[in-house]
Amino acid sequence: MKLSRLTSTLLIAFGGWTWIIWPRFALAVWQDDRAWQHGSPTAFLWVHVLLIAASVLFGTAIAVLGVRGWLAFRAATGTGAREKPGKIHTH
Repeated sequence: MKLSRLTSTLLIAFGGWTWIIWPRFALAVWQDDRAWQHGSPTAFLWVHVLLIAASVLFGTAIAVLGVRGWLAFRAATGTGAREKPGKIHTH
């Protein structure tokens, strides 16, 4: 399956969004009073740790697919390829 440039860009953007949002959310959960009880982590913290870890893992995998799609699109169209001056390409 080949991805379009737009689809690849959206996947990469989603992965970037994941890395912007979830770490900030993790910090907020860590600092939340419900995350700790007498110095020990609560179920609230563990549930959110699992949610955040899964989201970051999936977001990273989606971004990798986007990058691979982008590179494959460039290779298929010749976009961004460096050509030596004076060399003639026939297709």
